[in-house]
Amino acid sequence: MSLKNRISRATVIMSICMAIFVGCLSFIRAEAQTAPVAKIIPKADTLFGDIRVDNYYWIKNKSDSAVIDYIKAENAYTEAMTAPLKGLEDQLYNEMVSRIKETDTSSAQKIDNYYYYNRIQKGQQYPIYCRKLESLSSKEEVILDLNQLAQNQKYLNLGAQKVSPNHRFLAFAVDTLGSESYAIRIKDLQADTLFHDLIGDAGPEVEWANDNKTIFYETLDNTQRPYRLYRHLAGTPANSDSMLYQENDEAYFLSISKTKSRKYLILDLESNTTNENWYLDADNPLGKFTILYPREHEVKNYIDNQGDKFFIMTNDNAKNYKVMDVSVTNPVKSNWHEYIPHSDSVKIDGIDAFKNNLVVYERTGGLQKIRVIDLINNKENYINFPDPGYTIYQAPNPVYDTPFVRFRYSSLVSPLTVYDYDMAQGKLNLIKRNDIKGYDPANYKSERIFAKASDGVKVPIVLVYKKDLFKGDGTNPLFLEGYGAYGIPSDAEFSSTRISLLDRGFVYALAQIRGGGEMGRWWYDDGKLTHKKNTFTDFIACGQYLVDKKYASKDRVAIYGASAGGLLIGSVVNIRPDLFKVVIADVPFVDMLNTMLDPTIPLTVTEYEEWGNPHDSLAYLYMRSYSPYDNVERKDYPAMLVTGGLNDPRVGYWEPTKWTAKLRAMKTDHNILLLKVNMGEGHFGVSGRYAELKDVAFQYAFCLDQLGIK
Repeated sequence: MSLKNRISRATVIMSICMAIFVGCLSFIRAEAQTAPVAKIIPKADTLFGDIRVDNYYWIKNKSDSAVIDYIKAENAYTEAMTAPLKGLEDQLYNEMVSRIKETDTSSAQKIDNYYYYNRIQKGQQYPIYCRKLESLSSKEEVILDLNQLAQNQKYLNLGAQKVSPNHRFLAFAVDTLGSESYAIRIKDLQADTLFHDLIGDAGPEVEWANDNKTIFYETLDNTQRPYRLYRHLAGTPANSDSMLYQENDEAYFLSISKTKSRKYLILDLESNTTNENWYLDADNPLGKFTILYPREHEVKNYIDNQGDKFFIMTNDNAKNYKVMDVSVTNPVKSNWHEYIPHSDSVKIDGIDAFKNNLVVYERTGGLQKIRVIDLINNKENYINFPDPGYTIYQAPNPVYDTPFVRFRYSSLVSPLTVYDYDMAQGKLNLIKRNDIKGYDPANYKSERIFAKASDGVKVPIVLVYKKDLFKGDGTNPLFLEGYGAYGIPSDAEFSSTRISLLDRGFVYALAQIRGGGEMGRWWYDDGKLTHKKNTFTDFIACGQYLVDKKYASKDRVAIYGASAGGLLIGSVVNIRPDLFKVVIADVPFVDMLNTMLDPTIPLTVTEYEEWGNPHDSLAYLYMRSYSPYDNVERKDYPAMLVTGGLNDPRVGYWEPTKWTAKLRAMKTDHNILLLKVNMGEGHFGVSGRYAELKDVAFQYAFCLDQLGIK
């Protein structure tokens, strides 16, 4: 087909879908003339002297067919406007698929006499979980095939999957809507049959007691918060299960776990700033959980067992955490002993207690480290890493009596690699590195640089580009990403899909802005509550610095953020729309003030400690001053692609939808604005590896087109 015919065909499609879009809007307006008053007038709020009129509040009514029709019209419009990019989208998708090893097997983990692993086959969306007895050369046993579970489902996400201590049974949790409400099933691996037990509206976690027949699980309240702990006997009806605990404080989430030693079940009750610990002997599933450390405001304790002691990672008078130990016979706080003192320059991210070793995951100067302590002779050493920016993923490490600690490593230039570190010999063993077809890391360069924020603070940026395509004169396109919330670090990690940008001359940059946890606890505190605006000004400073230093020019800058990162993106385009050419906002938390004023929405109450409680006047006015939806103005905005999920329990579909509607009404430019709402998925988008690649290809095609890159 000729280019002229392709353009003509695309024009016809766009005309049809525009007619659908305009028609749907006309239908909604016409329907509103005879609808109840509450539906046709804007919602007006007056709080602390501030009058807010929300013309699009009606979009929140998911049960209204007019709302669904409106969203479908937006999707049709997006499909029409991006129809000419289908060829580019397919090209990008095929590139991405060609790099991955479509048939592959994970590194095996030996637990007792079994080797557990998963594998994936070409053409399949999901992994198959398997095991072998005694040797990797033994006959394979499939314990769970997610492709079978996903039949006739638009979405599938696996929560916990836990094998009983005797390896006879498998308990697993699955979500088939994207709503993060799980169903728990139990499988008899010996008989290869599912029990009739079916536990619904559960959380993602499940744990076995040591009797091989009792499991513990969580259920959800009406805001999707895990708040109850139940005990279930395999093979019995769920309605006969015993409720062991109910958490009534809406700021707290309940979770259940088991120590690596297999001795204790740990019940954790946790808010954004505080937690409380209970424990139970795993050999006594009918016993009662005993409170270990009651909640103290803004104190968090994380427990692991090693022999006859507990190790406690705590921030009690230790902002960056310290490690204490105490005898299991009388573990009261007054008996604690300091094992690793607090440091102002070193943040402890986690601990892993083995029979003879304690592994400590640390962060210094924004970079992760692994510290290994020999508990027998009190010697210690560090595992070192070469890249200027990287990510270490703490592996499950389910085996207690082993000399090996497993972890995964990745950087902007290094594909995901699995290592076993021999703690006895001090030797690092490479177990598996992801095979990226056609990729040579020697052709790419990673850097770690610092931008100066408006208040003088130095903000790290990690970036990567292809050496022979980087010009350093401002003509390279830039893809800048950020998050900056909840103290979650945005560490540099490899992406095979990103190569499609790098091989087209892009510089990819990750702004490690305040609100994240890269530089220690203070970095988080300086980007939350009434310091939240530092997150936005940091990101703008990073973008401006990259332009000033000729990594790109501002008419070649695309920015990306998801969820709370979408709040970031929505705020910075209100502040400096001139600095960015293209915006991709993925499930963005942009109608944040309305959401935080509604305690019936999932996560609202728990997040008062992150953003503030808007029922307090000072918090309200501060949040009001940056909430992206509330601060849309009549001015020019960049080209924008906005996404949402109809079943999203974390960021309601109405947030990106309302924001898009308001932007359409207010913006004064002619730049494209598209909304794509996944109609059968939740917060984390589509499921399945090929479907995920198609989503990325769609976003990249939009970005390349808007930057004029052929």
